Amino acid sequence: MFYAALGDSMSIDDYAGGPGRGAASLLYRNDDHRFPAWAGRDLATAGFRFAYLARDGATSADVLEHQLGRLPSEPLGLATLTMGGNDILVRYGDTAAAMAGLDAFVARGDAILHTLRQRLGDCPLLVNTIYDPSDGAGAIPEAGLADWPEGLTVIAAYNEKIRELGSAHGAVLVDLHALFTGHGLMTGNPAQLEAEPSNHDLWYCGVVEPNAWGAHAIRRAWHQAHSRH
Repeated sequence: MFYAALGDSMSIDDYAGGPGRGAASLLYRNDDHRFPAWAGRDLATAGFRFAYLARDGATSADVLEHQLGRLPSEPLGLATLTMGGNDILVRYGDTAAAMAGLDAFVARGDAILHTLRQRLGDCPLLVNTIYDPSDGAGAIPEAGLADWPEGLTVIAAYNEKIRELGSAHGAVLVDLHALFTGHGLMTGNPAQLEAEPSNHDLWYCGVVEPNAWGAHAIRRAWHQAHSRH
C-alpha cells in the first residue's frame, strides 16, 4: 500500500535541508537523528511504500496534468495534497488576476480530489490550506517584493474554496494557515535562506518555503490527522 504525496514545495525536501527532510519524506520515514522522539512512528514502519510526486513550483494545473498520471497502480492508503500557493504566486501583486483564476483553480481541484477519492476509497486524503509568511501583514520588507495587502484577501478566498472542496470529497482538512501563523514575519525573517535556522520558531526560508522546522510541523500535523482517521 502506498502513501502518495502530491502538490508543491510545502511537501518537498529541497528547502528543509535535502533528501528525506521535507514534510512528506518525514511522514514516510522519520529522520531519527534530528527527531529521535518520532522514531518508529512513521509510515514506513507501518508497512507503507512511498510515491513522492510533489514538485517545486507546482500549480494545480501541474498536479492535474502531470502528478496524477504518475500515481502508482497499486492501492493507495493515504494521500496528502498541498496546492494553491503557486496559483497565487504566479499572479503576485495582481489581485484581479488572482481572483479571476479562482474558478479554474476550483475546477482543477475538484477533478484532482475526485480522482484521488476514487483511488483511495475510504482511506484518508489530507488537504491543506495555504499559509501566509507575512503573518497577516501583507508585506515582507526583507523579501524584495512589492507590498500586497490585498493578497491576504486572495489567500482567504483560495483557502475557503480548499475547505469546500475538501468537505465535498470527504477529505481531512489540515489548516496549515492557522498552524503557521506566528511563525513567519512575527518571529523573524521568512526570507532568510537557512534550512535549519537557530530560531526554531521561524518555519520559513526563501519567503514561502517551509524550512526544516516548518517541514517537521507539517509532518506532525499530518501524523495527527492520519492517526485520528
